[in-house]
Amino acid sequence: MRIAYLECFSGISGDMFLGALVDAGVPPKVLEDTVAALGVGARLEISRVLRSGISATKVDVWAAGEKDLPREEFWAKESAARAPAPAEAQHEHGHHHHGHEHEHHHDHEHSSGADISRAGVPAPHDHARGLAEIREIIRRAAISGTAKKTAITIFESLGAAEAKIHQVPVEQIHFHEVGAVDAIVDIVCAAVGAEALAVDEIVCSPLNVGGGTVQCAHGTFPVPAPATVELLKDAPVYSSGVQAELVTPTGAAIVRTLVRRFAAFPAMKIEQSGFGAGSREFPGLPNVVRLTVGEAASLPVASTAQEMVAVLEANLDDLNPQVFGYVMDRLLEEGALDAFGMPVQMKKNRPGTLLTVLCKPEDAGKLTQLIFTETTTLGVRQREEVRQCLARRWESVHTPWGDVRIKIASMNGTVTNYAPEYEDCRRIAAEHHVPLKTVMQEAARAYLGDSSERH
Repeated sequence: MRIAYLECFSGISGDMFLGALVDAGVPPKVLEDTVAALGVGARLEISRVLRSGISATKVDVWAAGEKDLPREEFWAKESAARAPAPAEAQHEHGHHHHGHEHEHHHDHEHSSGADISRAGVPAPHDHARGLAEIREIIRRAAISGTAKKTAITIFESLGAAEAKIHQVPVEQIHFHEVGAVDAIVDIVCAAVGAEALAVDEIVCSPLNVGGGTVQCAHGTFPVPAPATVELLKDAPVYSSGVQAELVTPTGAAIVRTLVRRFAAFPAMKIEQSGFGAGSREFPGLPNVVRLTVGEAASLPVASTAQEMVAVLEANLDDLNPQVFGYVMDRLLEEGALDAFGMPVQMKKNRPGTLLTVLCKPEDAGKLTQLIFTETTTLGVRQREEVRQCLARRWESVHTPWGDVRIKIASMNGTVTNYAPEYEDCRRIAAEHHVPLKTVMQEAARAYLGDSSERH
């Protein structure tokens, strides 16, 4: 199976994805022909650039004689253009009421200006395209039916995110930013380019969303912007601390539509790879997205579920052992997937305990706070790792003293492990004054007997 792996260690936007497609082998003519087929008066400029020393492909969209800009550059330019000259300030003040009415009217066109990627909000008299008009532009284009469906799905996901945020029907959303020519080009070219890549599956890394704030049509918002958050539900995300918007809503919508799953770098025979460049430079972080294409490796391993987990660690050398037991219980009660301690020899030859906690990434913050609150540590280390899990299910078996749940693990449909639930056995042993090991043995025997009857 041919797969592609998308690495978003510096986020993703529409133009970065197009650059990665070209750098990974999609012929530039495929994208250029797509732009011509749209008939929206745009053209592509494809160049080689360096981002923190990494050579990458940059794809820019030109429309009406202007090149598309990152959102913050657009707003700086827009603010400078709309600011009154000193000699005009008094005249401007005298017409303030008229200007307010003008802005108020356009604010209620349900523009997606608060949240959409980088094209910027047009001037008040620019045309705002609705979802129906954008669908029609795509349907008229001379591209494949599959690419049309993909591009429309990307726009509809953007529209659905905006509609939810603004609490209006999706058909009432007018895309001031996304409806701009450059964004239509980005999205349709992404759909066509992904098809030209000819892979069976696109896999994606966790996404670095950035940080800080971003200026949008409706004001200043924290990064990630509201629509980006909505689009990235169920996707693994993080922030490396860079104070900039790294994942744009357009990039998030492309990922949401094209990516099949999120995982660490998959086992594959690499055929080619490419870097797509963003417009900005960040100190110490190449502003690129990498796309690697190849044949998935056929490994003699079982198909298992794969997920990201956070690992928290703290060294403890002055904590009362009674408190340590309490902390373990509290961590598990608060959602830790696992918690354990190991004896370690610490500085000054002090015997201590290494506390390790596995948890969902979204629970790392509250469990770190719990460790600081309940233990004597001054620091907690955190990292993310990939774990693979066997498929698990529960069955209930009957014993002479009551029902006991059995946890069953399977690999490729074959049972590999089974175990009576400890808490069930413990409760029965206490209630009926039966040795715990006897209850566990009887539960296992009952499961094996039931299993043989099923087979």
